[in-house]
Amino acid sequence: MAQRGVQLDQETFSCSICLDLLKDPVTIPCGHSYCMNCIKAHLDIEDGKKLHSCPQCRQTFTSRPVLLKNTMLAVLVEQLKKTGLQASPADHCYAGAGDVACDVCTGRRLKAFKSCLVCLASYCEKHLQPHYDSAPLKKHKLVEPSGKLQEKICSRHNEVMKIFCRTDQQCICYLCLLDEHKGHDTVSAAAERTKRQRELEGSQLDIQQRIQDREEDLKLLHQEVEALNLSADKTVEDSEQIFTELIRLMENRSSDVKQQVRSRQRTEVSRVRELQEKLEQEITELKRNEAELKLLSHTEDLKQFLLLYPSLSPSSPRSSRLGVYLDHRAGILSFYSVSDTMTLLHRVQTTFTQPLYAGLRLNSYGARAEFSKLK
Repeated sequence: MAQRGVQLDQETFSCSICLDLLKDPVTIPCGHSYCMNCIKAHLDIEDGKKLHSCPQCRQTFTSRPVLLKNTMLAVLVEQLKKTGLQASPADHCYAGAGDVACDVCTGRRLKAFKSCLVCLASYCEKHLQPHYDSAPLKKHKLVEPSGKLQEKICSRHNEVMKIFCRTDQQCICYLCLLDEHKGHDTVSAAAERTKRQRELEGSQLDIQQRIQDREEDLKLLHQEVEALNLSADKTVEDSEQIFTELIRLMENRSSDVKQQVRSRQRTEVSRVRELQEKLEQEITELKRNEAELKLLSHTEDLKQFLLLYPSLSPSSPRSSRLGVYLDHRAGILSFYSVSDTMTLLHRVQTTFTQPLYAGLRLNSYGARAEFSKLK
């Protein structure tokens, strides 16, 4: 009876999260107590949900609960530690997070020792004993504790799936073998597991051999890299000596080369600039002709269009001599390019109301003549 009382005390002062005696016990608003670190970790996980709860009673809190140190519990736990009763007896190995719990235990359940594929339940050592003592229960199939027993049962016939259908690549029960899987290529699930285990081991050996081969190849590549580095260092050293001698020889000729290059530079730049100036002048003249042609294209007067068209033709020959003809009475002013022949460059037809005076202006390069406007 005394031992029973001690066990009850240990359960009373155990943290329901880590299942061990309370360490730095704290209490949350609902009244339950936990280890300081355990409840902090639990609340940290729930911070993202913006809603906190008690792991034991599931009471929820809109804000993170304030942790209050429970001095009385801390004193009692220390007294239990001093009695040497901190460690739980072997038959009190309770199920924690991730463990398969006994389906028969009530209250705080123990870890399952075996799972029964016939009962579809998991048992601790104590509640498993009938399967060892009772003749009918001895025939049941016991396996390692599993939390997925239902997955081993055929959902259609509620029988254990002990057969593997190679045709459909799935586990079936013996009733499925007589029904929709009749005539299929089937073997026992254990035999298929053994076969695939051998294949798996063969694959592992193959991979291990490939790893060894690759490691050997990698070792050879490392050696090749070292050889390449040594060869490159030797080549660089030799080339530095060669280029040092070449530089010494080239420096003796550098002054002459620079002078030749600069001289050629000045000549070519001068030539290019002359071409640039000529092209700029030609572009300016072509743009002027383009503007005059555009203006002529909008002329509705047929006679004036026909009179002006020849003078605006871009194919007019270039000449250094210019001829001007004025028919004051007819109101026609004509410009000609004078060479071996006279070619009409431009013709203006208008009405002269005042005396005309010729004024000629040359541009800065002397390549084009313009008539000045009289004030």
